[in-house]
Amino acid sequence: METSKIKILEKALDREKAARKAAEAILEEKSAELFKLSEQLKRSNNKLEELLNRKTSELEGVFKTIVDAYVVMDFSGEVISMNEAAKELLGYDVDNEPINLLKLVKKGYREYTLEVFKELFIHGKFNNYKAVILTKNNEEKSVQINASIIYGENGEPIAAQGIARDITNEIITNEKLKESEDRLSTLITNLHTGVLLEDENRKIILTNTEFCSMFSIGASPEALEGMDCSNSAEDTKYLFKEPEKFLERINHLLQEKKPVFSDELELVDGRVFERNYIPIYSKGAYKGHLWSYSDITIKKNYRERLKAEKEKYSNIIDNMNLGLIEIDTKGYIKFANNNFCKISGFSREELYNAKAETLLLPAKEVGRGKELRARRKRGISDSYEIEVKTKSNEIRHWLLSGAPTYDLNGKINGSIGIHLDITEQKKLEIQKETLLKNLEEQNERLNEYAHIVSHDLKSPLRNISALLSWTIEDFKDKLGRESLKNLNLMQQRVEKMDHLIENILQYSSIGQPLVQKTSINLNHLIAEITDILYIPSNISVKTLKEMPIIIGDPTQIQQVFLNLISNAVNYNDKEKGIIEIDFTNDKSWYTFSIKDNGIGIAEENQKKIFTIFKSLGNHENSTGIGLSIVKKIIDLHKGKIWVESEVGLGSTFFFSLKN
Repeated sequence: METSKIKILEKALDREKAARKAAEAILEEKSAELFKLSEQLKRSNNKLEELLNRKTSELEGVFKTIVDAYVVMDFSGEVISMNEAAKELLGYDVDNEPINLLKLVKKGYREYTLEVFKELFIHGKFNNYKAVILTKNNEEKSVQINASIIYGENGEPIAAQGIARDITNEIITNEKLKESEDRLSTLITNLHTGVLLEDENRKIILTNTEFCSMFSIGASPEALEGMDCSNSAEDTKYLFKEPEKFLERINHLLQEKKPVFSDELELVDGRVFERNYIPIYSKGAYKGHLWSYSDITIKKNYRERLKAEKEKYSNIIDNMNLGLIEIDTKGYIKFANNNFCKISGFSREELYNAKAETLLLPAKEVGRGKELRARRKRGISDSYEIEVKTKSNEIRHWLLSGAPTYDLNGKINGSIGIHLDITEQKKLEIQKETLLKNLEEQNERLNEYAHIVSHDLKSPLRNISALLSWTIEDFKDKLGRESLKNLNLMQQRVEKMDHLIENILQYSSIGQPLVQKTSINLNHLIAEITDILYIPSNISVKTLKEMPIIIGDPTQIQQVFLNLISNAVNYNDKEKGIIEIDFTNDKSWYTFSIKDNGIGIAEENQKKIFTIFKSLGNHENSTGIGLSIVKKIIDLHKGKIWVESEVGLGSTFFFSLKN
């Protein structure tokens, strides 16, 4: 029996050597065909290069964790992308230098390579293609490759992808095992692939532990030698979802006696096996066959998940609420999503390969469109508004965000644009601008009216004040004390009325933009205010620390401090009045505080006091406008103002200004 096994293997080796010599003999004839095919594939690849960029970007990162080498290449064999395992295997880095996989194949394998690539183009994939390649260091590596076609969104082939496993050591070991049946048996026994070697009568010659484990066989590989596999296949068929088809396929393969690779078998427990069938001949006589089984459950699930992810992201892009198109460097549209078709009115067929500027832009915008495309060629991304014309020749306003796109070599190959139709918003914006302009004109007229009214009111008041002064002066010796007191009260009311009119005029003027913005030294400003104000001797005004220098309108900031400090003085009823000025700084804002120990403000009045004509009390100089002026100034400086107070204990006014 052992001699028979060795002879079978020796005959298989002789057959393989003869086939290899025959392949080398016709290599020269087929090489021209191979290069012709490569040229055709190059042209196909160039045409679909842009679409491939999108597809490969979707796959980016997916294969980083695969132990084996993973490569994406065009149909001429030029590598487009590769993972770290591939770089380590080949010694090349596609990011730094071009690589053509066909040129790495050792001479004796090129004829076989041509046939395998034909299978790839016909069937969309090939499995377990084995060859010897030369690495960058001219080192020979034996590899096993499973490859498939990558298809675009419209089902067109755009590239090929493959997983290559370095089987150099395995090949060397197999060659040595051919010299010894024991070594061969040891190798098969320890393979991670389930192996079953049968003779021409379907008697088991050799199997391994992995095979027994995969099919839940409770015997050792040695115990199975000599068994009839016809019966075992019948016993194990119920492990598969379609047991009868499982048996029919086995019988068909045994009848055809032709090599078959990558049969997929689905088991009832959810696993998926990949099966290979290899008939063995010696001098033309059939001597048996080899079955190999691999558990590809994880790989298939991963492949299906990857496909689902690709479909998901494609659907997201296609159905997003923003219009998206891609154009090449000459301005021809290469892709448009559903929403772009919707907002433009054109179908995808009408948009594809159309000149974007000519199709979508009105005549006055064509020059600008060319200028923007030139910016993309220089690598510039930006956003802007632009007028477009739809299929119905309606002029619409779009907000467009554009950016250049790059090929795998970092060269700009076009641009991508995301579009939002803002026509309705644009109409509202125009209406808003019209309303603002009208409002500005009305405010200007109101201010003019306020000045006129103020002037017309102030003139008679001054006349009345003068007449009262003259009357008091002329008749002070003739009038009684009560009459003089009444005349003085009249004079005070006239002066208060004049002060009120002045404040109303001032309040109406504060709504205008800042007159000037400059540096303000608050230490100097507060010192000037305390010099101007009448401060009784029983009241002290002090700053708790050196005040900052801020940016603002000096006149308006002075009004803020003047009003708050004067209120703190006027409404202080304590024998020893205290007014303290302080601030905090949180890097973005200054928060100032003016604290007094005066009469305080009831909680229900703390918000009302910033309203015009709402006075803190009955002070003779109060007009009820001062705090409303302060609030308008703080609002104009983008700040806030508030008060914390308790009746009888005093108040603290806070206001914030940008740092």
